[in-house]
Amino acid sequence: MNRNTTPDLLTPTRADSARVAEWGREVLEAEGRAILGLKERIGKEFERAIQLLLEVQGQTLTSGVGKSGLVAKKIAATLTSTGTPATFVHPVDAIHGDLGIVTDKDLALLLSKSGETPEILGLLPAFRRRGVPILTITGQPESTLARGSDCVLDLGRMREACPEDLVPTTSTTTALALGDALAIVLLRMKGFSREDFAFLHPGGVLGRTALLRVSELMHRGDALPRVEENATLHEALLEILKKRLGMTTVVDARGLLRGVLTDGDLKRILLQGSADLGRPVSQIMSTQPRTIEEGALIAQAVRRMEENEGGAITSLVVVDGRGAPQGVIHVHDCLGAARG
Repeated sequence: MNRNTTPDLLTPTRADSARVAEWGREVLEAEGRAILGLKERIGKEFERAIQLLLEVQGQTLTSGVGKSGLVAKKIAATLTSTGTPATFVHPVDAIHGDLGIVTDKDLALLLSKSGETPEILGLLPAFRRRGVPILTITGQPESTLARGSDCVLDLGRMREACPEDLVPTTSTTTALALGDALAIVLLRMKGFSREDFAFLHPGGVLGRTALLRVSELMHRGDALPRVEENATLHEALLEILKKRLGMTTVVDARGLLRGVLTDGDLKRILLQGSADLGRPVSQIMSTQPRTIEEGALIAQAVRRMEENEGGAITSLVVVDGRGAPQGVIHVHDCLGAARG
């Protein structure tokens, strides 16, 4: 064909231009119907998938090839940001050495529309040898991948949104939506809160405040709640109310930390009926307070509060080398810094 007579394929005809909006709506309608069609497939297998994910003690390892790989990456990111640690593993890299990160405490979440993707099938023996549970999202529940999995979430057989039923569109959209459903149900099952999200989100404590030190946010000087160990509960209560941190440090005659008293401690003795506010604070205080150094990172303080052996706490006493309190860092200070 003469070069000068070749039609410009990038220039739509007048008839095509009139249908642009219609074609766009057709794509959205096709994908919308496919997502809504998943509702009928949410049942026992979905519940089993959630149970498997809740039992994971290590990481959820997601994997896929091509467009499914991109969806697997997004699912891993969503799971991680909502309290379920996850990592995307490229199947080709995994076969060539990256499977060294896999432990028997992990779970594999594999994506393949056909269930016959060679690179994904190549991972099955390695996961099986390590005793890793396998959860699969596929459009072919009778495929080789599905048969080798512990749990299968069936997307159903659907037509892609392109005219030739070739370009991964509807299938990737539904897989992505199903991944979101898994993440949000896990979030609700775990009681994941706004504060938890602030800690894990890149704009949260571990992001914006990653380089901040405890000394930059702690309450010091006159803002530091402090009473001596011979003080009464009444005096300690006044100090707690005045400094508004929900606790007070308790020090000896040398100014060294001997314990802490929290508003929770006071509530407990009131509920027990022993509301004698004339008692010495030393009889009620916690004698093993959690502490931190003022040079520590805020991220370290957050982890120490979250990972406290007896359960999460809301504050740490900042001490010097002698063991004297220099300040108090509260979880709300960390959240406030994260929110800017």
